[in-house]
Amino acid sequence: MPVALFWHRRDLRRHDNAGLAAALQSGLPVLPLFIYDTDILDHLPRPHDARLTFIHDQVEGLARETAAAGGTFLAYYGRPAEVFAQLLAQLDVAAVFTNEDYEPCATRRDEAVAQLCQARGVAFHALKDQVIFAKTEVLTKSGTAHRAFGPYRDAWLAALRPEHLRPYPSAELFRAPHLGQWPAAPARPTLAQMGFKRCEQYVPASELPAEQLVRGYHTTRDQLGLAVDSSTRRSVHLRFGTLSVRELMQQAQTLNPKLLAELIWRDYFMMLFWRYPQLPEESFEPRLRGVAFRNDETEFRCWCEGRTGYPLIDAGMRELNQTGYLPNRARIAAASFLVKHLLIDWRWGERYFAERLLDYDLALNVGNWQWVAGTGVVAAPWFRVFSPDSQLKQFDPTGEYVRRWLPELGTAAYPPPMVEHKFARERALAAFKAAYHALPA
Repeated sequence: MPVALFWHRRDLRRHDNAGLAAALQSGLPVLPLFIYDTDILDHLPRPHDARLTFIHDQVEGLARETAAAGGTFLAYYGRPAEVFAQLLAQLDVAAVFTNEDYEPCATRRDEAVAQLCQARGVAFHALKDQVIFAKTEVLTKSGTAHRAFGPYRDAWLAALRPEHLRPYPSAELFRAPHLGQWPAAPARPTLAQMGFKRCEQYVPASELPAEQLVRGYHTTRDQLGLAVDSSTRRSVHLRFGTLSVRELMQQAQTLNPKLLAELIWRDYFMMLFWRYPQLPEESFEPRLRGVAFRNDETEFRCWCEGRTGYPLIDAGMRELNQTGYLPNRARIAAASFLVKHLLIDWRWGERYFAERLLDYDLALNVGNWQWVAGTGVVAAPWFRVFSPDSQLKQFDPTGEYVRRWLPELGTAAYPPPMVEHKFARERALAAFKAAYHALPA
C-alpha cells in the first residue's frame, strides 16, 4: 500500500516535530528514515568523531521507539539522492516529508531529492521546524534583510504569536495506524560498518535546563571558573534537534529575556545564510576581503594546541580539544586572538572549530567568526581588538578556569606569550585599515 517517508535530519526526536506531525496527519502510514550522508561523513575525522556517535545513539533510540509503537524505522548509509532512488523503486511512496535546512549544501541536497520525487510523481514537503521565523518572514519595511541584529530582534518579537511556540502533536500521533511497517527493511548500519569507532564525550540530558540556571543566565553566561555550569549547555541538542527550539524558547520567554535573545540569534544567522549562501567562503564586507593575513602555519598550530602563552586562550583551546565544548567568552577571546593577534584568516579558525565543536553549526559558527573578525553582515567593529589579559581579569578573576585546564601554568613548562599585545594590536589595525580603505564604500 502507499506510504509516506519522513526524513529525519536536524530533528532527531519524535516530540514537537513539525514535519513528522504533518506526515503522521497525512492519512498515509509513515516510515521514519535517517540517512548517514556520505557527502558529510567523508569529511569527518575517522575513525573517531563524537558527534557521529551521538547521532548514531539517537537514531538507534528512535528506531527502538518506532518498533515499540508498531512501526519500522529505516536507516541507510550513502548519498541521499541515491538512497531515495532506491526507496522509490522498492516502495510505493506517495509523499516525502522532512524539515527545512538552510545551509547551502543542505539546500542543494534537498533540491536534488525534491526533483527526483517530482520526476516520480511523489509529493515532497519541507516544513519549518528548527527556527521560529525563516527566510523572508522577518524583513525590514523595505523588504530587505536586517543588517543589524537589534532591529531584527525587535521585529522578531513584534511578529511573535503564542501559536509560533505551540508544540506539534507528533508524539501523540506516533503509533499505529499512523506508522507503517516494512518487514523487508535492510539492517541499519553500525558505526563499524561506516568506518567509525565509538567516541563518547559528555552531553547533558535532552531536557530543558534547570529553572534556576535559566533565571541567572544573563549574569553567569560569560563567567568562567564557576563551580557549576554557567551556560545551559543545550546547544548540542539544538544542533541535532533532540530538543525542540520551541520548548526552550517558551522557557526563556518566561524566565529570561537574555536567553531568548540568544536563541533569536539562531534564527537571524540561519536567515542570513539562506539569503547569502556565500558567507562560509567569503567575508560579507567587500572592503575586508583583501586583508593581508599572515597565515603562519606554525603559529596556527600553537593556537590549536593551546600553546600561545596567553592563559585564557590556551585554557579555552585545551577545553575544546578535550571535551568538544568551549564557553561563550572563551570562544570570543580565542577567535579574536587568532584573527587580530596572529593575523590568521578567520576561515582557518572556523574550520578548526568545525572539526572540534560538538555543537558545531555552520550558520552560527561562520556568523560568529565573521562577527569577531569584523567582516560580517553583523560585526563587532573591525578595529576592536580584545586584550586577552583584560578578558582574563574580567571573566576569570580568581584564575580557577585557567588553572583547571593549564596545570603547568606558573612553571617553566608554560610558554611565554608568543606575541606582545600592543604590537599585535597595531599590526592588526594597520592590516585591516589598509584593506578597508583600499576600496570605496
